[in-house]
Amino acid sequence: METAFLCVACGTQHAPSAGPPPSCPICDDERQYVPEGGQQWTTLEAVAKRHQATLKYDGALLGIGCAPSFAIGQRALLVRTPGGNVLWDCISFLDDALVEVIRGLGGLSAIAISHPHYYTTMLEWSRAFGDVPVYLHAADRAHVMRTGPEIVFWEGETRAIAPDLTLIRAGGHFAGGTVLHDARGAGTLLAGDILQAVADRRFVGIMWSYPNYIPVGEAVVRRVGEILEPWPFDALYGAFWGRRIETGAKQAVAASIARHIAHLHRPWP
Repeated sequence: METAFLCVACGTQHAPSAGPPPSCPICDDERQYVPEGGQQWTTLEAVAKRHQATLKYDGALLGIGCAPSFAIGQRALLVRTPGGNVLWDCISFLDDALVEVIRGLGGLSAIAISHPHYYTTMLEWSRAFGDVPVYLHAADRAHVMRTGPEIVFWEGETRAIAPDLTLIRAGGHFAGGTVLHDARGAGTLLAGDILQAVADRRFVGIMWSYPNYIPVGEAVVRRVGEILEPWPFDALYGAFWGRRIETGAKQAVAASIARHIAHLHRPWP
């Protein structure tokens, strides 16, 4: 019997196999890491037994995570719209109770994910809600460890997935690094960690690798700013609980880009 194993370090579910994969390409990449104890594997069933869902509002949006934290520890966000709910980013954890809660909130009409570190158990999520489409940018196709017909590889720079909701290819952290723009109200940018709201919640960081502290260069940072410039937004949500900028986010992004570039040119002390 084959099993779809989950990487304990990053939470990515791999294609079913008779035994654990020899390695996790997501963790072998320099943007992630293999823990000191080596590569370890688990299953969705085992995670569901040892963890429980955490649902709470993170600012104006409902966040979905699990306790205790698993793998990278990001939380997903439920974007509720009159035309259907969209799950932004994804977590490895999923059980019947969580599915029922989300169905009670209207279910899901689509899933969209910012970059490969959060692909996790995306097919399990899709199938639990009726095979809803999972939108991934085609530039990151090589990082998909488990494929299925539910995955929609979109190309180009933008993709509308619902009224007022548009995926934007911002790049930076990954070639297909994606943010989700919600045009309602003053505008909201769901940024994953393509632009990560930092600890002081007044700036964002744009990195090639967050755990390994590898920055991106000036051209990349400038390009991210140019891509986002036409899009109005006042709030920004990062990938982790509490990492958000509730107002003035567009100005914060511009200031962060300027600060990043200034430090790249800063002389040695």
